[in-house]
Amino acid sequence: MTYTNAVAELSAKHKEASTKPFLARGSRSERCEACRLPLPHCVCLSRPEQSTGNSGFCLLMSKKELFKPSNTGWLIADIVKETHAFLWSRVEIDPNLTALLNCPSWQPFLVFPGEYVAAERVTSVVNVEPGKRPLFILLDATWTEARKIFRKSPYLSQIPVLSITPESLSKYSLRRSKIAEHLCTAEIASLCLDLANDNEQSVKLDAFFDIFCESYMNAKRHFKTSQI
Repeated sequence: MTYTNAVAELSAKHKEASTKPFLARGSRSERCEACRLPLPHCVCLSRPEQSTGNSGFCLLMSKKELFKPSNTGWLIADIVKETHAFLWSRVEIDPNLTALLNCPSWQPFLVFPGEYVAAERVTSVVNVEPGKRPLFILLDATWTEARKIFRKSPYLSQIPVLSITPESLSKYSLRRSKIAEHLCTAEIASLCLDLANDNEQSVKLDAFFDIFCESYMNAKRHFKTSQI
């Protein structure tokens, strides 16, 4: 059975639509199509089965982020079955995205720092109306790109903002960040799951995230050593 998840499907769709070959750092390495790691460091055997909890995720992804091997939005889609992924565009809004945000069975929360939003729009708890399930909207991009998506997406302007304050610094070491408190997408998703009492999925995501990070760093160290 061919491996797939919402982010993998989105990536495949836009690779097919591209008129140029995808070339990025590390693109010459032979990689596993599922976990995106070099084959000797594949983590697919450690991936838990997808499961359905109470929560869902909507990933709005920048094109650069979609194709980065270090992207952790893929891990969310690996674990949480109700994950939807869309490539963000300022001018072209996917009708499936609009339908998802307006679906009566979901209650959307836009996950974003509260200091950038009017106070009356911000919440730190996940309270949903009867008959609805929480849908966490994550802007899967660099911090600069995420702020752009936030400013230039009017269809997000009426959605409550869930502001998360982490108790500890990010353990994500795959990329350098000028602000240590900035969590990566998978870490944020895990905290959202905790707030929604989807604790089992949160634990699974955290554990797989740790495995992915360790294998990614081992692959980087192996590459550097082989160049000496």
